[in-house]
Amino acid sequence: MGDARLMRRFRAGDPDAVRELYERHGRAVFTVALRALGDRSLAEEVVQQTFLQAWRAARTFDVERDPAPWLYAIARRVAVDTYRRERRHREDRTDEVEIVALPPSFEGLWEAWEVRSAVDRLSDEEREVIKATHFLGMTHEQAAATLGVPVGTVKSRSHRAHRRLAALLGHLREASA
Repeated sequence: MGDARLMRRFRAGDPDAVRELYERHGRAVFTVALRALGDRSLAEEVVQQTFLQAWRAARTFDVERDPAPWLYAIARRVAVDTYRRERRHREDRTDEVEIVALPPSFEGLWEAWEVRSAVDRLSDEEREVIKATHFLGMTHEQAAATLGVPVGTVKSRSHRAHRRLAALLGHLREASA
């Protein structure tokens, strides 16, 4: 289903559209939040707040536009607010130890969002191979054993996934040049 149709349903308050938007973009929002905050529970809070704020602001969204940058902007603002809130709380509670935490660059957060979104657009089989080999650090042989497929299948899925990721993420290379 196209994003415009989904976003029209989202604007109308269709619970299935809310669920579908979350399924499409929730992992990317979580990745941005986790990278920004370094805490899983705070990242989960950011995901909830992001989709709540998106739902509240749905009437202002242009349904013909891609929702990903809009959700990213909301997630980034929520993560910054959460970071500031947590820093204030730590400063209030910590007299003897100074906690120094620098927020990550927003450019890095955007790249994390883009990579997570691209990985989410892979087929289930390709995503499993990428997760096993890159996120879990497995060799092709270990991934094959874990996934219950021949090594050759892991290699071919990996090759297809990398080609597809290169196409989906080519704009990042151009932006940094």
